Amino acid sequence: MQVNQPRQYAISDMLEAEIKALQSIPQTNDYERAIGIILEYIHEGRGRLITSGMGKAGQIALNIATTFSSTGTPAYFVHPSEAQHGDLGMVCPGDVLLIISNSGKTREVFELVELARQMIPDIPTILITGKVDSPLASMVDVCLSTGNPPEICPLGLTPTTSTTVMTVLGDLLVVSVMQRIGFGHHEYALRHHGGYLGAKSREEARNSK
Repeated sequence: MQVNQPRQYAISDMLEAEIKALQSIPQTNDYERAIGIILEYIHEGRGRLITSGMGKAGQIALNIATTFSSTGTPAYFVHPSEAQHGDLGMVCPGDVLLIISNSGKTREVFELVELARQMIPDIPTILITGKVDSPLASMVDVCLSTGNPPEICPLGLTPTTSTTVMTVLGDLLVVSVMQRIGFGHHEYALRHHGGYLGAKSREEARNSK
């Protein structure tokens, strides 16, 4: 019986695959609608952005939440499993869900959306996924496709290129919202009191006066 051997990647192969994955992110995604929802519900309606995901996707969702929070958009991460044990109480009317699931059928994330809508039936929901024809994609208001790049893991399983493109899609939303709300050095300095970024933002704020 012949056993399939894991594929071996050279560093150059991995770099090429990651670059190709980024280039495959669809420019036709409805970014404007996603940005519009965040502006309407959070910056006009005073809601919060709730991010969520399981596993590696959850780690990306946490990073997106902290980046949004540090750039003027109140956001926090809710673990989909912990949500079923009381953390769902953090979700309030006026909030926006931003969920990440590469497969678009992650059970815990699917259940989070269902449970959130039992409390707040009209809660707007944005999905970042590799599967635009998935069960989760059919439930949300805006579906942002990653382009579903193949993983560069030798087994074809470990999240690698998929998490790269998830992160970039988060960056696209963060930077777009920053630009729309006119988030500047002074506002940045108010949120960054320590370290190099804090010192740099205060310096830039002083120089811009």
